[in-house]
Amino acid sequence: MENKMDEFKSTLKNTMREILYPLVAIIVSFVAGAILVYAFGNSPAVAYKALFLGALGDLNKLGETLVTTTTLILTGLSVAFAYKCGLFNIGAEGQYIMGSVAAVWAGWAFQDLPTIIHVTITLLAGALAGGIWAGIVGWLKAKVGSHEVINSIMMNYIAMNFSNYLIMTVLNEPGKAFSYEIAPTAKLWRFASSFEQFKYSRLHIGIIIALLVAFAAYYLLNKTVMGYEIRSVGFNPSASEYGGIDVKRNIVLAMVFSGLFAGLAGGIHTAGVQYRVNNLFGLTGYGFDGISVALVGNNNPIGVIISGFLFGILQRGGPMMQIEGIPKEVVGIIQGIILLFVASNFVRVLVQRYKENKEIKAQLKKGEVK
Repeated sequence: MENKMDEFKSTLKNTMREILYPLVAIIVSFVAGAILVYAFGNSPAVAYKALFLGALGDLNKLGETLVTTTTLILTGLSVAFAYKCGLFNIGAEGQYIMGSVAAVWAGWAFQDLPTIIHVTITLLAGALAGGIWAGIVGWLKAKVGSHEVINSIMMNYIAMNFSNYLIMTVLNEPGKAFSYEIAPTAKLWRFASSFEQFKYSRLHIGIIIALLVAFAAYYLLNKTVMGYEIRSVGFNPSASEYGGIDVKRNIVLAMVFSGLFAGLAGGIHTAGVQYRVNNLFGLTGYGFDGISVALVGNNNPIGVIISGFLFGILQRGGPMMQIEGIPKEVVGIIQGIILLFVASNFVRVLVQRYKENKEIKAQLKKGEVK
């Protein structure tokens, strides 16, 4: 029992250490953003008040923020999971799109099923479509060595155009630029159906699913043999192969799991929010936002939850800032500053230098005593 408690404390400590630096960097970024807002002739207090009221001002606004957060958590997980295996998954966007289309097909094609079964089939279809789409990239990487960044970017545009073809043909609502609507039995339960406080919000049970998936991803990466092998390949493929780990197999597995998360994001958004898929004139942006979420969350599933919520606040609170006369570009600048500080390890470097200076002073003090 004591060993398990010690192991739990050690895991918790390591997790907190992983997400501590990004959290501090976020705080520093908001301070820098406040200085920037002031330099533009606006009040930082007014700007940030509008930001947080717009995203968290009441339960309906919180609900809409959590709707965005749900998608960002899953696309962030998609990028973070692949990164643990040393892969940069730029294709979460395409995997998200394929998940959305597959969910529409499953939600529309199957009729007269019990709700729990139909919803499950719809979400699984989305996840599997995303997993297969990402698995192609992983297979190409493992078998012929082609770079996953180039392949996944190309797969994004293939997914967008393939989606448009399906929406305007086999899935088309006649005379419309969007697909059929999924059946009522394929729709996720919304909080508004039971709670009056959320009646103007589209918040659905997908947020709970996203949180459970994030914790499952954390467990898989840190508490299973498969997760150990994936992380080992990410640290050093050559040493992993020497130790008997099948590197190629784990590359494909990591990409498939990444695609499952992004595809599930598309399926949940379809089954919980839109109920259909529109003819796309460009990429949705959710997959690319997932890159930012994963980076700020330090590619840790728990950090991704916090980061996804932060970016949900920034996206949902931005319009309220505009109402207060704050340029909409300010939110984008704040996001950019956050990424800059996190990516440059600004806080980590400062802490490291502080520790080094402290050690040097202690050594000098000891020398003076002698």
